[in-house]
Amino acid sequence: MSRRWRIIGGIVAVAVLALAAGPWVYGTWIAEDDEPAAAVSTSGARPAEGGVDGQWTVVPGSAPNQTAAGYTVHEILNGADVTVVGSTGDVSGSATVESGKLTAAEVTVQVASIKTDNSRRDGQFAGNVMNVKAHPTATFVLDAPVDLAAVPTDGTAGAVTATGTLTLKGTALPVTVDVEVLRSGTALIASGSVPVTWTDFGVTPPSLGFVTVDGAGTVDFLVSLEKS
Repeated sequence: MSRRWRIIGGIVAVAVLALAAGPWVYGTWIAEDDEPAAAVSTSGARPAEGGVDGQWTVVPGSAPNQTAAGYTVHEILNGADVTVVGSTGDVSGSATVESGKLTAAEVTVQVASIKTDNSRRDGQFAGNVMNVKAHPTATFVLDAPVDLAAVPTDGTAGAVTATGTLTLKGTALPVTVDVEVLRSGTALIASGSVPVTWTDFGVTPPSLGFVTVDGAGTVDFLVSLEKS
């Protein structure tokens, strides 16, 4: 065999190896887990000011308790699990507290604004996965009162359980979520993660060759509220 053909053969062999090993290399050595979804932080928290009863409105908040919502999933890359977190600060909502109980709450998320660190993934999410043109928002509406009596007023966080209706891609289903609640100064801050099976909401997890997405994940939120 001539030297020229040996060189060409070597180049072809390297190219084939790169194509075969590329996904494994990416999944094993390059891809990294995202940071966990936002959760209530007591860093710098202050004792609560004023009573909890009243009308509350979702506001942007400030670090480390900035309002955000989104999702957490696992991507499977040739056997390598990579945690992906998508989030947005484009969140609105309100809540009503009467006699120490959360009696009404609604949170709305602009789904098209949810982003990860990968624009191609975000394009798939907004288009084929969530069809944001037809279903631009996701919502959570409280269905039953939540007693806030156990939430501390000294700048530490407490836990409550909330039941409500989660609407994704036009499908509304009942959900239960454990919520961490913090009263700090004049702010009321809450975070939680709702476990979901995507197909229950008419969402088909992507499967694109060597990359697939788990059929279950979580819908995550951290909301900072101030009295209206």
